[in-house]
Amino acid sequence: MDTSIPQQLTVAPNAINHLVGYAHLYKNELLENILPFWLANSKDHNNGGYFTCLDRKGKVYDTDKFMWLQGREVWCFSYMYNNIAQKQEWLDMALHGANFMEKHGRDENGDWYFSLEADGKPLVQPYNIFSDCFATMAFAALDKANPNETYKKIALDTFENIISRQHNWKGRYSKTYPGTRQLKNFSLPMILCNLSLELEHIIGKERVDSFIPTVINEVMNVFYQEDLGLVLENVFEDGSFCDSFEGRLLNPGHAIEAMWFIMDLGKRMNDEVLIEKACEIMLKTIEYGWDKQYEGIFYFMDVKNNPPQQLEWDQKLWWVHVEALVALAKGYAYTKNERCATWFKKIHDYTWKHFKDNEHGEWFGYLNRRGEVLLDLKGGKWKGCFHLPRSLYQVWKTLEKTL
Repeated sequence: MDTSIPQQLTVAPNAINHLVGYAHLYKNELLENILPFWLANSKDHNNGGYFTCLDRKGKVYDTDKFMWLQGREVWCFSYMYNNIAQKQEWLDMALHGANFMEKHGRDENGDWYFSLEADGKPLVQPYNIFSDCFATMAFAALDKANPNETYKKIALDTFENIISRQHNWKGRYSKTYPGTRQLKNFSLPMILCNLSLELEHIIGKERVDSFIPTVINEVMNVFYQEDLGLVLENVFEDGSFCDSFEGRLLNPGHAIEAMWFIMDLGKRMNDEVLIEKACEIMLKTIEYGWDKQYEGIFYFMDVKNNPPQQLEWDQKLWWVHVEALVALAKGYAYTKNERCATWFKKIHDYTWKHFKDNEHGEWFGYLNRRGEVLLDLKGGKWKGCFHLPRSLYQVWKTLEKTL
C-alpha cells in the first residue's frame, strides 16, 4: 500500500485539517512497513532472541545482542498484541525474545547484562540500568498478553532492583571520582514515570500514584530550569545549575519525549495546568533545538552556546523526530494549541522526507546536519524495534481520538 504523504495534507487551511488523514498514514506505516520488517529480519532462529544489527535491506551484519534492545522488542510486540489485535505472530515474536532473555539475560544478582554474544554468553557487564528498565517493561507487557507468574515475578523483581539502585545505579561501574561534582542525570527520572505505568496491573494503582508526584517534581521543578525554559540533562543533586560540559547539556529529544509522558500524566490526573506547562516546555524545546539553516532538530546542544563535547551534536536522529511528532500530536489533542499543529506538519514533512526508506523498507536512523543519510543501517547497537513503532502507534491513536 502507498504510504507516501497525501498531497492534500500540504494545503490544509487550518489547524484541524492539518491533522485529518494523518492517523491513517501512521497506522499503515506501522502495520504494513515497520512491524513486518522486524518480523521478517530480526528473529534469531538458531539461538533465540533478536538480531538488531540490520543493514539497509535487513541483512544481519553483526550478531551481538544488546539486552536493552531485546527488552524493547519484546515490549513492542507484546504491546501491539495487547493494544491493536491479538495476532499470534506478534505474541510468538514476543515470546521468542522473552525466552532468550529469561535464560541468558541476568547475572547472579539479577542485574541485566548490557550485551551478550549470539548464543547468550555474557559479553558486557550490567553497568547500564536501562537494560533492567526495558526488561521490566518487556515482561510486564508480556504478562498482560500471556499471563504467567514467571513473567510477573521477573518484571516485579527487576523493578524493585531498579528502585533500590536508582540513586547509585552505576554502582561499581561508575567512572566518577567519589565526592566531586555530584550530578544527577535526567534519564532515569524520565523513564521511571513511564515504567511504573507499565506495571500498574502488577503493582496496583495506589503504588503507581505514589510515584507520580515525585517524578513530576523531579522533571518539572528540578531538571527544568525556569530561567532557561529548558530541561537539562544533568544538575547538581540539589537541582542547581552546574556550569560544565555535563551541566550545560541539552538533549532536545529527551526533553521533548519526557513532556509527552508528563502530558499523559496530567491527563490521568485531570491537571490542565500541568498539561499546559508541559506543552509549552515541549514547544520551547523544539523552537530552541530546531536547525534554522538546514532544518531538523539537533541531537545535543550547549545552553550557553558553547561548543558541545559530543562530536555528533549536529546529527539528526530518527528517535528525536518521531518523539517530537508524538509530543506535538498529544499537545494539540490536549490543548488545541495551533502551534502544535503547525510544528507537527513541519516536522512530519521533514521526517518522512529524510528518514523513511522508500526502497527497502523501515527508516534510516542517522542523518548529517544537512539531512543526508549518514548511516544506512536499519538497526544497530542503539537503534532497534522501539521508538519508531511506538511513535507511529501513539500518533495514530492520538490523532484518531481527536477526529
